[in-house]
Amino acid sequence: MTKLTVQALQWTGNALKVLDQRQLPETVAYDMYDDAAGVTEAIATMRVRGAPAIGIAAAYGVVLSAYRHYHASPDDWRDKVVVDMAMLAQSRPTAVNLFTALATMGQALNASTGNPLADLLACAERIHADDVSANHRMGELGADVIGQVKGILTHCNTGALATGGYGTALGVIRSVAGRQTVAVYAGETRPWLQGARLTVWELAQEGIPVTLIADSAAAWLMKSGAVDWVVVGADRIAANGDTANKIGTYALAVLARQHGVKFMVVAPTTTIDWGIQSGAEIEIEQRDARELLPACYHAPESLISAWNPVFDVTPAALVTAIVTERGVVLEPSETTMGNLR
Repeated sequence: MTKLTVQALQWTGNALKVLDQRQLPETVAYDMYDDAAGVTEAIATMRVRGAPAIGIAAAYGVVLSAYRHYHASPDDWRDKVVVDMAMLAQSRPTAVNLFTALATMGQALNASTGNPLADLLACAERIHADDVSANHRMGELGADVIGQVKGILTHCNTGALATGGYGTALGVIRSVAGRQTVAVYAGETRPWLQGARLTVWELAQEGIPVTLIADSAAAWLMKSGAVDWVVVGADRIAANGDTANKIGTYALAVLARQHGVKFMVVAPTTTIDWGIQSGAEIEIEQRDARELLPACYHAPESLISAWNPVFDVTPAALVTAIVTERGVVLEPSETTMGNLR
């Protein structure tokens, strides 16, 4: 596997180093966390972002909780870890990887009898390594589906910054770029500008040329014939293939259908929530209006408000393919998604 220069999460042995993605690309700064509260805050404040990376960070947060309580509270340390896990679960509501990782860590916590600290660390490291391996697998599968292509448009950031390494949708783009010359376009992804700040920076770090566009230019780009595929990630996928992803994804899917552009969702199977039948059941995180409003509109007496959903849901009917590490689902539906179980 090609060594990546971008790493969002680094385990030091007794702490978690988190690349503060809010400061990119101007500043590359890592924060160090040695307890679950700090990891929770890092996720909630979007220092850590991207569904797989959130799950991995939470897993290490459980390890840090165990490290903190095991010796300090030998009689009830497991109970204290469970409390910290509940705190971690509240950090972001939409990314199902968070809850999947916490459930896996909970199983390890309950099953361990010999050396629980070592067992929990091994579980977290396995979650991390499995994600990297799955990303490489998805990259190759997605590139196989795409085949020869002129251009690809992506949204938000779905690369090494958002995962354990390599990336989901950006992993596919990496794999395609490794096989052929392809024009890569990235939407700026308002209001947090993950495309402008993160995706184009990350691709440049890996030596892949990329063109940034305003979100509102996507329709005109598609009409020009410059792109054949839109390739995006996912934060949660329902059992029928409906997909929650960064706000603006649904708009791109509608535009892609209008212009005959194919639409690919790339995500590990841990992102599939088999407990919900459709996207209508996915909780959409609403963030503070002040993230969207200029400071001059923040006064309590202001008549100007903002609606700030972080995600939207793309119906399965608009998706050409869902790529996972277990295989590809073409024309996803409740029936075809079942092949991934």
